[in-house]
Amino acid sequence: MKPILTKSDYETIKELIVNTPSHLITKEISMLAKEIELAKKVPDSKIEPQVIRINSHFEVQDVGSGKLLDFQLTLPMHGNLAEKKLSILSPLGVALIGFQEGMEIEWVMPGGLKKLKILRVRAHEHA
Repeated sequence: MKPILTKSDYETIKELIVNTPSHLITKEISMLAKEIELAKKVPDSKIEPQVIRINSHFEVQDVGSGKLLDFQLTLPMHGNLAEKKLSILSPLGVALIGFQEGMEIEWVMPGGLKKLKILRVRAHEHA
């Protein structure tokens, strides 16, 4: 199961990774770098609205615990958990970018292997 990225998200994430000083490269950044290279890249106009991309709002469920998580995926400088804004460089952000509504994914999180079901994805509304 390969993630799907818009060309603009791919370029934005690649630039973010390239501009991260080597001493700040985390396991998540390394995993994200691999994920974006494996991803299918599509023109921005061809992306399905149910695919999680930068600025998407999404709701996922931890299949094991039943816990619901509701966030907007953002660039690191906009990440703020109190505002439900999740950085693309977080373990959950890396796990979900490029996957779509209805999918179940397994990903190693800080608390161990989690199975997540993507319940709903909404595109970011520009003001």
